[in-house]
Amino acid sequence: MRAASSILPSSSPIPPARLVIASRESALAMWQAEHIRDRLRALYPQTEVSILGMTTQGDQILDVSLSKIGGKGLFVKELETALEDGSADLAVHSLKDVPMRMPEGFVLAVIGEREDPHDAFVSNNYENLADLPAGSVVGTSSLRRESQLRARFPHLSIEPLRGNVQTRLRKLDEGQYAAIILAAAGLKRLGLSGRIRGIISSEDSLPAVGQGALGIECRTDRLDVIAALQPLHHADTAACVLAERAMSLTLNGSCQVPLGGFAEIQDGQLRMRGFVASPDGQRMLRAQAMGDIDKPEALGSKIAAALLAQGAGEILAALND
Repeated sequence: MRAASSILPSSSPIPPARLVIASRESALAMWQAEHIRDRLRALYPQTEVSILGMTTQGDQILDVSLSKIGGKGLFVKELETALEDGSADLAVHSLKDVPMRMPEGFVLAVIGEREDPHDAFVSNNYENLADLPAGSVVGTSSLRRESQLRARFPHLSIEPLRGNVQTRLRKLDEGQYAAIILAAAGLKRLGLSGRIRGIISSEDSLPAVGQGALGIECRTDRLDVIAALQPLHHADTAACVLAERAMSLTLNGSCQVPLGGFAEIQDGQLRMRGFVASPDGQRMLRAQAMGDIDKPEALGSKIAAALLAQGAGEILAALND
């Protein structure tokens, strides 16, 4: 990725003798950390690679929606502290949890290959959203999903859903919800594809910025770590995600804002779609454009400008009041 590779010396240093990966302790976060650990062990057999499991503030507060307690950055801060004090060398994140502005002294060293970026419909009794009777309770932790659901299915009751993947599935199985919406990537990575009743198309539920991709963070002064991580970088995924993050950054997006951004490669170019909505789904602003795969941030900024021209600033201002 441009931000990391631009600070590397011309000759890459020898990989460190030891690498410690900071990770949240949820099953999905640990799967992701173990996946990167195994990739690094295969690349550097002489390097000792281990995982430092941590509990973040976002994992501890489960009775309040993320949008009310500071956003998804709460899943990242403790891991960055471990990087800062030297107890860890790198941190593995679900990229959709990483704030658009990296703190001073930290860099996304690489962006890993994307898993399925779509949302998944999960239910024990219904095949899809259209089958749900009026008043059915649908659980989601995301304002992005909620706004799109309310716009398409105003007769459904959308209720908050927090906790790790297993906790959310348990709540569904207990009958608290008729259906829940989860990221397909997380279910697939955990071997839970069998719980997916259907994949929701990006036309019906535009994914979150960075959904399905992994980001690996480290300190900007750890050139040895940045160099060692470069073989894990996936250029096509990075182009898509950088476009999405540029859109969100321009809009000052966070989990307090119902927005989605999704870029994909078509015929050697980037095609990107974005939206900003009111939480109730009554206002839904959309934009799409094609762009140069080598200039992803320009495409993301273009989508943001198109949304702002439609009045996205008014929605964002109202949400920040």
